[in-house]
Amino acid sequence: MCYRLLTMRPHTRTELAQALRKREIPDDVAESVLGKFDAAGLIDDAAFAEMWVRSRHEHQGLGRRALAVELKRRGVDSSVVADAVGAVDDEAEEERAAALVRKRLRAMSGVDEQAKIRRLVGMLARKGYGQGLAYRVVRAELGAEGLDELGE
Repeated sequence: MCYRLLTMRPHTRTELAQALRKREIPDDVAESVLGKFDAAGLIDDAAFAEMWVRSRHEHQGLGRRALAVELKRRGVDSSVVADAVGAVDDEAEEERAAALVRKRLRAMSGVDEQAKIRRLVGMLARKGYGQGLAYRVVRAELGAEGLDELGE
């Protein structure tokens, strides 16, 4: 069962343990199997976290906060989460947020400026970007379009 799961995509040790528990595999057997998978290098939470952060940041546009929450939910240790999320630097996070705002702005013609600001900042917040970064990026992108109405 673990081999099958790992052929679909990488999994954390916690995810595999939950899958085994769901199939009512005894805990001692599950620990033995997971130990062998660890020893063989088939389970690597650090590599999983690095791949997850890179993929979700690039393709879903998630910010560091959302990435950390997802990894913790998948059972990745906090220190591993911190290292993986730390790979996304401030500049990369800001560039990705700006790209998300530009993409969303194309579909917002006819919407008043305050609603645009509210919607764009809300979208970035839901994707795990901090409030300060969200306002800064939205202000910059709206300013580029001549629509800066933040009053700053």
